[in-house]
Amino acid sequence: MRHLVRTTKALADETRIRILGALQGRELCVCQLIELLGLAPSTVSKHLSILRNARLIDSRKEGRWMYYRLSGEDAPGQITAALEWVFRSLVDSPQYTQDNLRLEEILKIDPEILCSRQPRPAA
Repeated sequence: MRHLVRTTKALADETRIRILGALQGRELCVCQLIELLGLAPSTVSKHLSILRNARLIDSRKEGRWMYYRLSGEDAPGQITAALEWVFRSLVDSPQYTQDNLRLEEILKIDPEILCSRQPRPAA
C-alpha cells in the first residue's frame, strides 16, 4: 500500500508529469531539465527525488553531471503501467508538445555551456 501512495503522490504534480514526458525515450542531464522547466535547481532536484523514491525514474552520475531516465525493464509492473497511462494521457497535451519542441532546442546546447548558465547556490 505504501508504494501505491508514493507513486500516486509522485504523479499528482504537473511539474513531475512534465519531467516524465521529457524523459520519454531519452536520458537527460539535470541541467537540461532545469532549462526546460525554468525552475530553480533545488526545486527540480526535489521533484526528481520524489520521482526516484517512487521508482518512476532512475539516475546515474557521469563526471560532473547527473543523468535521469525512466525506470527500466526491471521496474515493477505497476510502475510500467503507471508510466504507460501517463504517456497515453499526454498525447493531446499542448504543454507536452511545447516541452518537446523546447527540448529539441535545449538538446542542441552543449551541457557544459548549459550548466554554466544556470545560477549557483549561494555559499
